[in-house]
Amino acid sequence: MNQQFAVIGLGRFGGSICTSLNEQGMEVLAIDVDEERVSKYANDATHAVICDATDEKALKSIGIRNFDHVIVAIGDNIQSSILATLMLVELGVKHITVKAQNDYHEKVLNRIGAHQVVHPERDMGVRIAHNVVSKNVLDYLELSDEYSIVELRAGNIVDGKSLETLDVRAEYGCNIMAIKRDEDVNVSPQAEERLQKGDVIIVIGSDKDINRLESALFDDTNDDD
Repeated sequence: MNQQFAVIGLGRFGGSICTSLNEQGMEVLAIDVDEERVSKYANDATHAVICDATDEKALKSIGIRNFDHVIVAIGDNIQSSILATLMLVELGVKHITVKAQNDYHEKVLNRIGAHQVVHPERDMGVRIAHNVVSKNVLDYLELSDEYSIVELRAGNIVDGKSLETLDVRAEYGCNIMAIKRDEDVNVSPQAEERLQKGDVIIVIGSDKDINRLESALFDDTNDDD
């Protein structure tokens, strides 16, 4: 059975979530106080309603407590975001994810009971910064303050070498989760797998260890492309 989602706030962030969930076949209720926004995303959700998410009676009337996951994507009004989250917590919603504008906003959201707080603009900024600093890093996902998952492009240094020879886990404390080669993805590759120039290597580890790995094996800045 598909999970039931409700998205409160249909700006660019909330609207994109509705569209993505809908494309994945999920049941989605799109909510906003703005009639124009509700109309805009009516076709990207199972249902779309005009509702003030800071009004407890209004939330009860649309059965918000019956949804598996409610995402508060209100982006331009911190007070409304906090009040809506508080209402959802008091109504006993199972899982609440909220978009935070800043660190102070996040602290308040955590204090009142949000289950997950996200910083889409900040997180995207971090990813872009990693991508522009190093041409070897194709994508970056921060798991915590110290651990991340990165995509590294294989160059001349590792071309033709097996994972057993490189021994990334023992030498650098990182784990290779998968290797992407053209359209093929090899999840949990075996030790005898040999890398080829152009492969995309998906690595998990501490930021310190990943940096050591990148410098030692994926820094081809002095090599011919």
